[in-house]
Amino acid sequence: MALGDGDDGAAAAVPLISDRPKHAAIVRSGTEWTAAAHVITAVIGSGVLSLAWSVAQLGWLAGPGMMLVFAAVTALQSALFADCYRSPDPEVGPHRNRTYANAVERNLGSSSAWVCLLLQQTALFGYGIAYTITASISCRAILRSNCYHTHGHDAPCKYGGSYYMLVFGAAQLFLSFIPDFHDMAWLSVLAAVMSFSYSFIGLGLGLANTIANGTIKGSITGAPTRTPVQKVWHVSQAIGDIAFAYPYSLILLEIQDTLKAPPAENKTMKKASIISIVVTTFFYLCCGCFGYAAFGSDAPGNLLTGFGFYEPYWLIDFANACIILHLLGGYQVYSQPIYQFADRFFAERYPASRFVNDFHTVKLPLLPPCRVNLLRVCFRTVYVASTTAVALAFPYFNEVLALLGALNFWPLAIYFPVEMYFIQRQVPRWSPRWVVLQSFSVLCLLVSAFALVGSIQGLISQKLG
Repeated sequence: MALGDGDDGAAAAVPLISDRPKHAAIVRSGTEWTAAAHVITAVIGSGVLSLAWSVAQLGWLAGPGMMLVFAAVTALQSALFADCYRSPDPEVGPHRNRTYANAVERNLGSSSAWVCLLLQQTALFGYGIAYTITASISCRAILRSNCYHTHGHDAPCKYGGSYYMLVFGAAQLFLSFIPDFHDMAWLSVLAAVMSFSYSFIGLGLGLANTIANGTIKGSITGAPTRTPVQKVWHVSQAIGDIAFAYPYSLILLEIQDTLKAPPAENKTMKKASIISIVVTTFFYLCCGCFGYAAFGSDAPGNLLTGFGFYEPYWLIDFANACIILHLLGGYQVYSQPIYQFADRFFAERYPASRFVNDFHTVKLPLLPPCRVNLLRVCFRTVYVASTTAVALAFPYFNEVLALLGALNFWPLAIYFPVEMYFIQRQVPRWSPRWVVLQSFSVLCLLVSAFALVGSIQGLISQKLG
C-alpha cells in the first residue's frame, strides 16, 4: 500500500473534530512568519534547558563551536529539504509531498519510505515522551522553588513526578482534538512567545549570576571527571543534547504544506528556516554560555529546574510556567504528523468501516456542537496514554534528550535530505558536489553514532543506578 498520495487531488485527512465538510479543500494561508513560529515552537523546547550542562562538558571552545556547527548543518539540510516539497521541480512541480514519507517515497522509492516512516514516527513519539518528562520537572520545580523560599535552601523539598505527568497527559488529550496544523497556528504562536519568555529569563539569570560572581567560570576543557572514559561518555551525551536541540526535519514538510503561494513554498520556507535558526542559535548560545559562565562545572542538567537559581523565586515560577505552556504546544507540533498519518492510513485501509469514517455530533455544555470520529478519539487517546506511560518508566531528562537527538540526527536530518537532493537536482555520482555532500553525510553519521553510544550508556546507568 502507498503511504498516501501527496498530489493536490488527494482527499484531505479527516479531522477529529471539525465543522468543515469531510472533503473540504485545504486553505493554505501561512507565511514565513507563521512557519517560523511553528519551527521555533518545535525547536526552542526542552533542549535549550540542557545546553548549559552540554557546554560545561565540552568547554569554552568546543561548546559554543559545536552549537554553531549544528546551526550550520541545520541550515543546510533545511534548505535541501525545502526543495523536496514539490516534484519534480522544487518551485512549480505539480506534485506536493505533504509529509516526509511522501517525499522519500516519490524520490527514493517505497522501501526507503517505510524505513523513513518508522524512524520518523519513533522520533516523534520520543519527543512526546521528552516533553512529558520536562513538563513534570517544571511542575515540581515550581513547588520546590516556593518550598525553598519558605523553608530555606537546605529544606528537603522533594516531590514526585508521576502525578504531574498524568496531568500533562490529560491536557494533551484535550489538545489532541485540534484537527491538524492548519488549525493550530494560534497554539504555535502562544508556545513560541512562551519559549522566548523562559529563554530570556534563563539568559538574564545566567548573566546576573555571572556578574554577581565577579568572574566567568569554566575552562577550555570543560568539567573534570573521575576517569577519561567518563569524560568520553559525558562529551557524547552533550553532543546528543545539542543534536536534539536543533533539527526539525521531522515536521518541516508538514509546516511547509501550510504556506500560501505565490511566492513558491520552498522560497518562503527557506526564509522561515533562516529566521528561526538565527533566533534559536542566539538563544542557545546565550543560555548555554551564560549558564556555564555562572556555574562552571556545576552547571545543572536543566538550567531552570536544577536549582542553580533560587531567587527571585517568583521569576523561577513564572519561567517554569512558561516552559509548561510551551510544551503543551510543542507536544502537539510533534504529534500532528502521527495523527495525520493514522487518519490517512486507516481511511485507505478500511474505506467501508463506519468506526473509521463515520462522524457523530456531540453537544457539550457551554460549547457548540462538534463532530466526533470514534477511531480518532481512540487512537489519540492511546497515543497520549502511551507517551505518558513510557515517560513514567524513564523519567531521565538529559539522557532521554541525548538518545533522541542521536537517533534522529543522521538518518532523518542528514541522510534522506541529501539523497533526495541528489535525485531532485540530478547530481552525477563522483562529481565534486556529490563527493562533498557524501563526505558531509558520513561525518555526521560518525558524530551521531558517537552520541548514540554515550546516550545509551547514560540511560542504562541512570536506570540501573
